[in-house]
Amino acid sequence: MGYTTPEEWDTHYTDGKTFRQLGDGERRLLAEHAPPPDSGVALDVGCGDGELARHLADSGYQVDAIDYAPAAVNLAHEASDGTRDITYRVFDIERDCLSDLPHPTYDLITFRLSFAFIRDRTRVMNRLRERLRPDDTVCVITPFATAVPDSKRSIALDEEEIGLLCAGWTVAERHDADGLAFIVLRAPASAQVTCVGKKRPSPHALTGAGVVVTDPVGRVLLGWSARRKVWELPGGKDDADEDFVDAAMRELTEETGLKADPASARLLALLMDSPHGIQRMTAAVRVTSYTGEPAVTEPDLIRRWEWHEAADLPSLAQPLFTPSAHVIDTIWPGLLTGLPPVHRYPITPTAVSEPVQQAAEAAQLRQAMAERLIEDGWMDAGSAIEASVRRVPRHRFLPGVALKDAYDPMQAPVTKRTPGGAATSSVSAPWLQAVMLRDAALRPGDTMIEVGSGGYNAALAKELVGPHGTVMSIDIDPFVTDRARRHLDDTGYDRVRVHLGDGEQAPAHLAAPGSVDALIVTVKARDIPPAWIDCLAEGGRLVVPLRIHGYTWSIPFTKRRGVLVADSYTVCGFVPLQGPGYREDHATLLRGGEVTVRFADGTPADTSRLEAALDMPRSERWTGVTIEGNVPFDMLMLWLATHFDSGFARLAVDADLDTGILHRPGGWDAATLICDDSLARLLTRALPADESGTKLWEFGIHAHGPHADELADTMADLVVTWDRDARNTSPQLTVYPAGSADPGQGPLTIAKRHARLVFAWEAPGLSPAAPTSHRDSI
Repeated sequence: MGYTTPEEWDTHYTDGKTFRQLGDGERRLLAEHAPPPDSGVALDVGCGDGELARHLADSGYQVDAIDYAPAAVNLAHEASDGTRDITYRVFDIERDCLSDLPHPTYDLITFRLSFAFIRDRTRVMNRLRERLRPDDTVCVITPFATAVPDSKRSIALDEEEIGLLCAGWTVAERHDADGLAFIVLRAPASAQVTCVGKKRPSPHALTGAGVVVTDPVGRVLLGWSARRKVWELPGGKDDADEDFVDAAMRELTEETGLKADPASARLLALLMDSPHGIQRMTAAVRVTSYTGEPAVTEPDLIRRWEWHEAADLPSLAQPLFTPSAHVIDTIWPGLLTGLPPVHRYPITPTAVSEPVQQAAEAAQLRQAMAERLIEDGWMDAGSAIEASVRRVPRHRFLPGVALKDAYDPMQAPVTKRTPGGAATSSVSAPWLQAVMLRDAALRPGDTMIEVGSGGYNAALAKELVGPHGTVMSIDIDPFVTDRARRHLDDTGYDRVRVHLGDGEQAPAHLAAPGSVDALIVTVKARDIPPAWIDCLAEGGRLVVPLRIHGYTWSIPFTKRRGVLVADSYTVCGFVPLQGPGYREDHATLLRGGEVTVRFADGTPADTSRLEAALDMPRSERWTGVTIEGNVPFDMLMLWLATHFDSGFARLAVDADLDTGILHRPGGWDAATLICDDSLARLLTRALPADESGTKLWEFGIHAHGPHADELADTMADLVVTWDRDARNTSPQLTVYPAGSADPGQGPLTIAKRHARLVFAWEAPGLSPAAPTSHRDSI
């Protein structure tokens, strides 16, 4: 009788099947152990045809008779003569809320031939005992397993099951009632759970830890195993009663002599594979602070220790130990490809607290920084960006940087340099981050990709997109992604996804085409690769520091019908994009290095005759166009670059080699036009202050070569035309994929490898082709 549903029980009763009738022994034991008190109330669970409920009512109880089979309740109700004090109800004792029972408490609770059919017996009994009045009784009447055939085992309890039923009661008596077990339970006893083990298990698994430890510039420590003939991380098996982190710390010291700071050790994931049919569990542990130098302490295991560039690991000539490879893949996902399968169980990171005094001082500086950004116009008061700036602890992403510098709105601290001192990673200045986030127009629920990781900007973005939005940060440098990941985890932003990969291509692998709402590039880019455009949704925003002829602007684009359109520019500086997208300027050295001519875009002009041109007398033009000393004129640079594309360059004079042949502009490369055997370059000169005391500078031209006069006139006319028609405007910029239908040619189009940039300077009476006439006449 293995019924499991109300429908099966309904069929049982409608087919006329019943259970054994209430026997004299049961009646006697009920009268002896559960006599009804005055106004006593009984609950009969699994009442069936109602025979026990009617007996209890005849004895003096008010009875609630329940069963989860409607046919049973109907049958019981029909068998009642209506004079007894019985409430019949369809009720599932395992699933329905006990608060819906007719009475809140009971003097007697009975299970007659029904307890064996309850699955969650312990839970049900725990809840019912809460509804039992003090010192009153639970009676369970059940067949005993040895007294029924195997076919009816499901209706009976065995000794173990009866023992479980009786546990937790002060009084637990068992009697015989005409061959049935009659169990009396009274006075629930409080208990404290205890934990016990099993017998010694048979060995069937290997457990241990692998440790990723890096030096200050991000190189990872690997040892050459003489026995296995592989490179492997420090680590090994854990001892009895030792957790994975303790095992990692011990093994690191035993194998390398390094002593790690316990506060810097982090368990990131558990990795499980099955070599040779044996389960192997490896803990991926990250250590970021240590003392000492690696030493060979166990030469029979590790012959030597070496620091490796993480970027070199995919091309190691020797094998890498599989568990070590899986641990490395946990730290830098995507670095290694083609790994054997593994089950990975990431450990949810927890935010790391900081000293109270430091946190309080940082909070004050953070609020002051927010006020300054609002005051200077970089962000709006009351905006979501303001709220995120006030909330995210910037200094936690800049360990080692003084708090006042971390919260200086204009500073962009460098976080990594090349051995030669060139910056390769930094955390951008707060004013610029506020501008770029504003331009990205992020909303709650958006999906955003950041190219170039640092952590802080991604945390700000996560605040803006909220818990239902997605932020993915990509960087090609494993040192940078590791650093960003740790700082995001430590500050509670573990839901930001950090990926190791080439920022030019990664968006195509991380997001479906047309699924990204905003892409923010935080490295200087020379071009706009197809993956950036393709991943954006229609109306999506791309904010990128785009380098055009050597000058960099943060430009916010909107995707419209497959192309990008922008009309605002913010002059800025960033570290360059690394990887395949990186390209040096084409540079020509003149006069033994005294003069450098750089071409950043377009086809470099012929400079072979410029040495002779520099020896010729200088032509000079002063335009009458002035500018205040503290006013930027980057739009003039863009104007010149877009109107003289193929011959536009920048000219610099080496201060150590300067012979005075050229006037050396202070602090910036001079915009230069080159045509054949002549060049003209832009410079400024200080003018006397006006009546209000304002300091003014006048734009002028110095030109050299056989056609110096004509080229100087051309450049001067361009400056004058800009001042007259375009000084207070910015061009609309439309970016077309390089392989798309030709959107136009001429001096207002700049062709790059992946994209074609088309500029439209809209001003009354302005003819884009007008300056070309001077150039054509040379």
